[in-house]
Amino acid sequence: MVRVLPDVAAIDRAFDYLVPEAWDEDGRGDRLTVGSRVRVVLHGRRVAGWVVADHVEPPTGVALRSLARLSGVGPSPELIDLARWAARRWAGPVSGFLATASSPTMVEALPIVRPMAGPPAASPVPVDSRFEAAVTPDPAGRPAIVRLPPGDDPVPLLLAAARRGDTLVLVPTADRADRLARRLRRAGMPVASMPRDWARAAVGGVVVGSRAAAWAPVGDLRCAVVLDEHDEAYREERSPTWNARDLVVERARRTGAACVLVSPVPSLEALVAGGHGSSEPCFVEPSRSGERAGWPVVDLVDRRREDPVRSGLFSPSIVDVLRGDGGDPVVCILNRKGRSRLLACVGCGELARCGDHGSILVLERAEAEDEAGPDGTGKPDEWLRCPVDDSRRPVVCDACGATRFRNLRAGVSRVREELEALAGRPAAEVTADSPVADLARRGAPSLLVGTEAVLHRLERRVARVVFLEFDQELLAPRQRAAEQALALLARAARLLGPRASGGRLVVQTRQPDHEVLQAVLHADPARVVPGETVRRRLLGLPPFGGLARVSGASAEEYVRRLEALPGRNSPGVDVLGPRDGSWLVRAPDPDALADLLAAVERPGGRLRVEVDPARA
Repeated sequence: MVRVLPDVAAIDRAFDYLVPEAWDEDGRGDRLTVGSRVRVVLHGRRVAGWVVADHVEPPTGVALRSLARLSGVGPSPELIDLARWAARRWAGPVSGFLATASSPTMVEALPIVRPMAGPPAASPVPVDSRFEAAVTPDPAGRPAIVRLPPGDDPVPLLLAAARRGDTLVLVPTADRADRLARRLRRAGMPVASMPRDWARAAVGGVVVGSRAAAWAPVGDLRCAVVLDEHDEAYREERSPTWNARDLVVERARRTGAACVLVSPVPSLEALVAGGHGSSEPCFVEPSRSGERAGWPVVDLVDRRREDPVRSGLFSPSIVDVLRGDGGDPVVCILNRKGRSRLLACVGCGELARCGDHGSILVLERAEAEDEAGPDGTGKPDEWLRCPVDDSRRPVVCDACGATRFRNLRAGVSRVREELEALAGRPAAEVTADSPVADLARRGAPSLLVGTEAVLHRLERRVARVVFLEFDQELLAPRQRAAEQALALLARAARLLGPRASGGRLVVQTRQPDHEVLQAVLHADPARVVPGETVRRRLLGLPPFGGLARVSGASAEEYVRRLEALPGRNSPGVDVLGPRDGSWLVRAPDPDALADLLAAVERPGGRLRVEVDPARA
């Protein structure tokens, strides 16, 4: 008899089933283990599931059904235990994590041949001795933090890790994972790319993948490496909002493997996990000269003396850069889509707002002659759009009836038009909504403007990256605003390459003394850590506290039940809100938060519990 957890989102409990006697005769019984994927009859229909326990004792007087089918190999018992931990840590169902840990296709049996471990002696990429300490397991189970400048190559570190044995490597995006896997194969490494090579990964070697690869089967895990551990791509946006970095740290601790978190700008969560502030932190950093060489030259354009109304978005000092005098291509970043994000009437000065929702209206224009404006004439036109319900209305002031507005905060589309006039050459616009192949169809544009999405779409080196308005990143009302701004600059620095390549990072700001900008200017990300540590400790924010955001139609009832719990008034437990239909739940630490959330009975209806929200 075995215990099976069904792969049904609404059911988070396991059921007992009999193993058919015929399976012992045809060999299926020998292949059935904890973790096997099976099909069972549940409530009159056949559903998939996982065997989570073997040789169980069923309840007295209950007639058990038999297993309907043995589908194939599933997660190991160790990953099932890890899934139970993750379900409590991020307040989600165990079945959701087991689905991520399973192969996308059915695997009847694992390969028998075990690949060679470690890099060959004739590897074309030398192993760097600096990383030997980082890839050695810490007796206390802490991860090692490696601060690798954005212009440095991580492959020598990965080769050092592979010498320890089977290695798991996480990369923020699937494209980067594929490129890294190809490089490691050229270096002579046995590489399994997730999720395509799920079965091959289970027998060992180097396993490479993005976020979901944190659940990859690895033969005998000896080292786990998370590249760019600060990247928000490691956070699952759907509920449960688990973090692959934190999961890998726990997985390595349980198996006694070395864990290495790599980043040019390590997050505070990673530093604390690695023992930041203790007498012997697990930290590897380059020399000051080596770190400066790995960052591009940074030019801070101080706009404090310029008129904020008349000066516009472009400082006179960057005009030559935009025209290509310092080299091409030039990439301009402005994290605002559309033509205008804030309009004021020229006649009376009133802001353009939606009468129904009170939201700021966005100015848009038809780009093609066959796209009709709000009057239905079929000619290019402009209109005001409400971002709440996408309703359109004519460009008319509700207060005085004027039809002229002043653009107080331009979006990317408007900036592209101004940029083309200023630079005297065409500019390509790139946002998250742009097709992935859009840049390829345009050929090789020498001037681009867009949101930060352009930094992820480009794969080639650029000569200049210009942040047109960086203060909005520094002043964003988010708990991780400083870290996120620093990560954005590091991503741009990677496109520019090391200092020797000649690229320059240009930042327009009215806060040149901000700790984030000074950290990048001096190629010293550690300058951000002291202030960020003090702020988060005072506010009880992660990693010095547990935080969850509750939203959805049933959120109010959920919060009401939470506030009725006996431990609700414990020290350090707070419920803040509501604000914009959501509540924040704060606890002294992640374990206390997990206990609190697990004690609440969830009401029916739509509910989202986001543990450790990235943008709170």
